[in-house]
Amino acid sequence: MRKNSLSRRSFCKGSLAVGAALGLPAIVPSSVFGAGAPSNRVTTAHIGVGGRGGGLLEEDAGHANVQVLGICDCYRDRREGNTAKLNKRYGGNVCEPYRDLREMLAREDIDAVVIATPDHWHVPAAIMAVRSGKDVYVEKPLGLSMEQDIAMRQAVQHYGRIFQYGTQQRSIPHVRFGCELVLNGRVGTLHSVDVVAPGGSGGGSVLPIPVPEGFDYDMWLGPAPWRPYTKDRCTSGGSWFVSDNCLGFIGGWGAHPLDVMVWGLGDQPDAVPVEYEGKGVFPTEGLYDCCTTWDVRGKFANGMDFHFTSGGDLTVFSGDKGKVFISRGGLRTEPPALMREKIGPGEIHLTESRHHMTNFLECVRTRRKAVAPVEAAVLSDTVTQLSLIAALTGRKIKWDNKKETISDDAGASQLLSRAMRSPWHL
Repeated sequence: MRKNSLSRRSFCKGSLAVGAALGLPAIVPSSVFGAGAPSNRVTTAHIGVGGRGGGLLEEDAGHANVQVLGICDCYRDRREGNTAKLNKRYGGNVCEPYRDLREMLAREDIDAVVIATPDHWHVPAAIMAVRSGKDVYVEKPLGLSMEQDIAMRQAVQHYGRIFQYGTQQRSIPHVRFGCELVLNGRVGTLHSVDVVAPGGSGGGSVLPIPVPEGFDYDMWLGPAPWRPYTKDRCTSGGSWFVSDNCLGFIGGWGAHPLDVMVWGLGDQPDAVPVEYEGKGVFPTEGLYDCCTTWDVRGKFANGMDFHFTSGGDLTVFSGDKGKVFISRGGLRTEPPALMREKIGPGEIHLTESRHHMTNFLECVRTRRKAVAPVEAAVLSDTVTQLSLIAALTGRKIKWDNKKETISDDAGASQLLSRAMRSPWHL
């Protein structure tokens, strides 16, 4: 199959090489650059195709000029079932199933990789993909530590890869317009930002049971600590609410409204507050041990107030001339007349994207920066990490945005990194 697969990367590379060898000019007839031509086709692969990953696979494969060449999942039925569906659609053995992501990432005919694994795999898998020359779409949240986030950003920048973060609100028109209202001063001078995200859940069985047939549990754990298998550990609840594998909904859902905050503040380092103080509730019984509710307050470098709490989905920008309320479901302003404002040609216009996966694939072709780049992903994830550290320690956390370190708290600083199980590493 691999010998017959021709990606845009290998086509262009091969065409130029042949032309050079024959002493011909580097001109290719325009007929080979149609939507389905090898020169314009994007070849992709997917790591993690359960739940959200399955939805992303359908979005990706639904594009006419995309060919999915690999499916990697620790569940045999998922990888083989989805591979069979795609090959039926393609009319041949185009896509291959993989248990080990390293084998799939070694292929040179794959342009981009979509990563929708449990959270603890996001950064390790994405860094491996970037180092192997692939562009990456990475579901949120980003990393389990600031060390992981910074390593991810460095890898993307060093290898010159396209990165799209799974914060789909950046591809919703009313979210973009709301942020443009803020950036263009329609609410006046900002004095506070309030962010609300859904809380977590307790529970989950801690009773060890046999690992199901066809499931590679050791690979699923990967860089996470080894723990006995239970019926809830590898479900959505285990992926969302077990601290070995995630940050909890403070990051898993918080990534969305926090990213809106960062976008509305200009995607720059000062969009990250420099002080955090608050509390959280952490279950002490059952498998699920991540923060279920939290209430964190802080300050930005300019003195503006920050408040991050659990309970819904909302980002509120408050200024001396009005407010903008942004959620996934809609946009509201005070006064209501702000909704009728027009952003002029000489004002700040944010990147327009109508569909998140489409934007990613277009950027793979054009090499333009995606609407949710790695730099923005690290900014919003930093707010999650520091809010969680404040809730865990019960102390005021002071953050240096330039050095990306916690000031004057050695104990809290230790929480900026997390050990990884051998042989996995950053």
